[in-house]
Amino acid sequence: MLKQLIDSGYGKLEDYNCAEKIIYGANIVYDLGLSDDACKLMAGFGGGMGIGHLCGALAGSVAVLSALYVKNNAHESDRIANLTRELLSEYEQKMSSIDCSSLVELYRKPDTKCDAVISAAAEVLDNIVAREGN
Repeated sequence: MLKQLIDSGYGKLEDYNCAEKIIYGANIVYDLGLSDDACKLMAGFGGGMGIGHLCGALAGSVAVLSALYVKNNAHESDRIANLTRELLSEYEQKMSSIDCSSLVELYRKPDTKCDAVISAAAEVLDNIVAREGN
């Protein structure tokens, strides 16, 4: 669902960064009901929060999991922590890292930029959402 949207070029026209592509795209395909103002909260997470740390596509994916599976707050259950760990672990197995700087070295291309990185995050997220429901 989200992977197909991302792979179709979603977010290029809007010039979204990696985190924005995930949150805005997920808002559409998973029908999250988030306002544009809520989605804008992810803007600063692109590029590993601007310093190459945790990949922004993964930060956006964690935000999506939170929107879907947290009722009131994170401490109400272990669910969000477990799903976050699963997301990061599955992604790291698939792509060899969750660190933006490393992913850029491995996958960024001049013409497609970080498309492969974002697509992989969308795929892992899609798999979790398909299993867990929304």
